[in-house]
Amino acid sequence: MTVNTTVSVVGVKETINALKKIDPQLQKDFRAQAKQIAEPAIKAAQDMYTQVPLSGMANKWTSRGRQLFPFTVAKAKKGVQLRIDTRRNAIGVILIEQKDPATAIFETAGRANANRLGNQLGFVGAGRTRLIGPAVYKARKGIEAEMQKMILDTARTVKQAM
Repeated sequence: MTVNTTVSVVGVKETINALKKIDPQLQKDFRAQAKQIAEPAIKAAQDMYTQVPLSGMANKWTSRGRQLFPFTVAKAKKGVQLRIDTRRNAIGVILIEQKDPATAIFETAGRANANRLGNQLGFVGAGRTRLIGPAVYKARKGIEAEMQKMILDTARTVKQAM
């Protein structure tokens, strides 16, 4: 289970896929540069995790044989990662995700339907998250223009190479 926040620019998916056809190293460089540009948003999301939300979340929880908890601040911070998704049916291309299952559950519990865990953590609206979404949204303005400039420069490189 992951939590996503998306920044979308039209044509990005095609540009990234074209990079791989031209030169795989160009695509690797693009990914590295995107990660560097998104670092302030990733850092802002990581800084939101300061304590275990509920004391019981520090204990081991399993569901259907799969261990979902314990929640730790270190794993929550480490779980915030950038992912570039260029699959055909992908909605977002550049995503900031929460990969840690315990933290993803914390972010989204009670979002689809009311339950005890969601009630204890507090209200979160449909399609929203508790910490990562608001943090990334605040930091987004600082990285959006730089990311768009990099993508347009990359698109020009692809057009010149073709």
